[in-house]
Amino acid sequence: MLKVGLTGGIGAGKSEVSRLLVASGAVLIDADRIAREVVAPGTAGLAEVVEAFGEDVLAPDGSLDRPKLGAIVFSDAAKLAVLNGIVHPRVGARSAELERAAAPDAVVVHDVPLLTENGLAPLYDLVIVVDASPATQLDRLVRLRGMTEDDARARMAAQATRDKRLEIADIVIDNDGPLDGLAARVAAVWQDLQERART
Repeated sequence: MLKVGLTGGIGAGKSEVSRLLVASGAVLIDADRIAREVVAPGTAGLAEVVEAFGEDVLAPDGSLDRPKLGAIVFSDAAKLAVLNGIVHPRVGARSAELERAAAPDAVVVHDVPLLTENGLAPLYDLVIVVDASPATQLDRLVRLRGMTEDDARARMAAQATRDKRLEIADIVIDNDGPLDGLAARVAAVWQDLQERART
């Protein structure tokens, strides 16, 4: 089994890269998806979030109001640390469970947005960083995700710097250009990963 950490700044295109890797045959463990599962209605995780941040972070249907919680934590490092302390251990446990279920010869890709910030690189055989310039990230967040420029800048500032991400990269996938170029780059990376998995 080859354990790959996949990360990139918000708006860099990491989700598209993980989609392409899955289409090629990778087993994906998506930390963001698991992070949503561990705070779903009825979970101990959601109860702990409400205890820490109050009933105001709940939507009318009892689910977590993610934009409201995001507005609270992304501009306050101490509150973000509290949230991470609730969510990250649960995500780690579930990720390990899913990895154990994968085939022995699998390429297991852990899609982890905060891999750099949380010092997780040593957990993987190699780290892939999806890279785009801050200007490209900002444009995508505002144009494609409908964020305000201030909100987008705050989210970007809450993450590790581009330089810090690149420092831990074994493989860098440049995603500043058009999507058709990205598919070809990911296909080449997939060949490399398969070779590494075999050895």
